[in-house]
Amino acid sequence: MPQAAWSAKRERQYQHIKDSAKKRGKSEDRAEEIAARTVNKERAQHGEAKTASAKTLRDTPAPVRGGRRSHSGAQGRTREQLYEEARKMGIAGRSKMNKAQLAKAVGH
Repeated sequence: MPQAAWSAKRERQYQHIKDSAKKRGKSEDRAEEIAARTVNKERAQHGEAKTASAKTLRDTPAPVRGGRRSHSGAQGRTREQLYEEARKMGIAGRSKMNKAQLAKAVGH
């Protein structure tokens, strides 16, 4: 759901992302979730939010990234994404693993 603290620009961005997700076949609820998460991350990266995680602040903004992380192709997912999946799976020793080792451990 759109937040009261969002600017008119962020409201337009939210609506555009939501409509795009719905056109791709996502449900109404899932489209709203995707749009809200995307807008909130953009706000955090541009200093518009009160708090933001360190990972969000280090990450390359989506408009700059331009689809380079589509989970396919030569590079695939980032080390951070693989690490988070390994953490959810409870894989021991993940903090000392490099990207290739994490990919092998999570089965990708």
